[in-house]
Amino acid sequence: MMNQDTIKHLELIQNIITRMNTNSFQIKGWSITITSALLALYASNNTATFILIAIAPTLLFWLLDTYYLWQERKFRGVYNDVAELTQINTIRLFEMPIQKYVTGKYNYFRVMWSITIWPIYFLPIIILFIGWLILSDTFCI
Repeated sequence: MMNQDTIKHLELIQNIITRMNTNSFQIKGWSITITSALLALYASNNTATFILIAIAPTLLFWLLDTYYLWQERKFRGVYNDVAELTQINTIRLFEMPIQKYVTGKYNYFRVMWSITIWPIYFLPIIILFIGWLILSDTFCI
């Protein structure tokens, strides 16, 4: 049975994980909104440059979403160690040493290319780039 302090520590970590998850969800929404707005600008002006410009915020939101998921995974590692589900690191009460979680599933680039992230951002970037090539004056068949 866990003592009250350990339960409080786990609740604190869970609140942080929830915040990271909420931020990640909001970033996905903002990415869709801004990309849609830039595509609407293309539709009204018929300027293919807006399609190319839409790649930049999509890439930036991909990096930012990766950051939040990366942090979330690190806090999950802390949670698992505090709850004694794993014994990767020994953690003192109310300590949150996320810097100890750096390899394997805690690697930034591994998170970036995880199945839950890359299709949401990489595929639209490719589609936007192909769309720009087809609709711009630089592409000749």
